[in-house]
Amino acid sequence: MRVIFMGTPDFAVPALIALAEAGHEVVAAYSQPPRPGGRRGKELTPSPVQREAEARGIEVRHPVSLKSAEEQAAFAALNADVAVVAAYGLILPQAVLDAPRHGCINIHASLLPRWRGAAPIHRAVLAGDAETGVTIMQMEAGLDTGPMLAIERTPIERKTTGELTQELAEIGGRLAVQVLSDLAAYPPEIQPEDGVTYAKKIDKAEALLDFSLPAPQVERQVRGFAPVPGAFFEFEGERYKVLFAEIVEGGGWPGSVIDDKLTIACGQGAIRPTRIQRQGKPAMDLAELLRGKPIPAGSSLKQHGQK
Repeated sequence: MRVIFMGTPDFAVPALIALAEAGHEVVAAYSQPPRPGGRRGKELTPSPVQREAEARGIEVRHPVSLKSAEEQAAFAALNADVAVVAAYGLILPQAVLDAPRHGCINIHASLLPRWRGAAPIHRAVLAGDAETGVTIMQMEAGLDTGPMLAIERTPIERKTTGELTQELAEIGGRLAVQVLSDLAAYPPEIQPEDGVTYAKKIDKAEALLDFSLPAPQVERQVRGFAPVPGAFFEFEGERYKVLFAEIVEGGGWPGSVIDDKLTIACGQGAIRPTRIQRQGKPAMDLAELLRGKPIPAGSSLKQHGQK
């Protein structure tokens, strides 16, 4: 098929690779414009999708918007059979949705209709969902409301958002290729009305740990915000990013340190960080941190809801 690929972050790269290596003709890759990065933010950094597309000799386009008649005409002129979208970052107007012969399909990282929206992987982990997956859907004007073509599931277990993102990216690429190999074999199925939830964009302020919650929920915060934006607490004016943590026995005032091993009391039970990153320092195992910066029993950690 003649395919237009539309994606921006690392999550989208495996799908681009899978489509190209399956023999489809990727006639163009649409991605978000390069952003300031590099030293002091003065260099423009291309997106992961742009870098992969350019390495494969695929034309890259990064319009700021697709609302203009000029951009829509340029899109239509590619004469594509289908557009494949994965975390692109722009709303597609109806004229764009209608341009390819088979329309636009989206690789969405949730089991629709659960977790429509911007941050489905984070929200699934934070909510304690037992499983998640990828839905290949036919796109329409609504937010992730289009009919479903295929679904693949995977257990969440104790995976972090970062680990799940990588796993779902690989599933998404493989599943998209599978669907495009025989579109007629995947008739559209309307999403059920029951079970709709919305995965709102992650606010960095959410990543401040809330030790008033039961320990299993606090541990899910650690996994749900790993690696970005990173769950954290504050102690003596410094930020400590908790990269991994375990649920342990113990109790006390929520947010208090109850021993010399940085066991932290929660609303019910306790957690103990196992890998942590002190502000301005590299990530390290807990024992290494405590050798250089003890946090004594009885300490109170600044947490969510405190000023």
